[in-house]
Amino acid sequence: MPTSIALNSHFETFIRQQIASGRYNNASEVVRAGLRLLEDQDRENDLKLAELRASIQKGMESGEEKNADDVLNRLEEKYRSIQS
Repeated sequence: MPTSIALNSHFETFIRQQIASGRYNNASEVVRAGLRLLEDQDRENDLKLAELRASIQKGMESGEEKNADDVLNRLEEKYRSIQS
């Protein structure tokens, strides 16, 4: 089913250049290639987002949070007591 789209001059020029380079035979091939790249990029972004959400969830479920300064202070106290 043919679809009509409007492109600005930048993309029209780009499509003409791609066809002139011999890499593509027509504008439809250029647009399909661009859509495939967009689809791949969206899929990759979705996977990265899912991994990030899983990491956040894992962190939230990992237990009680601790203040870094408190942990460092306890370690310094422990180190000082070992040296004494």
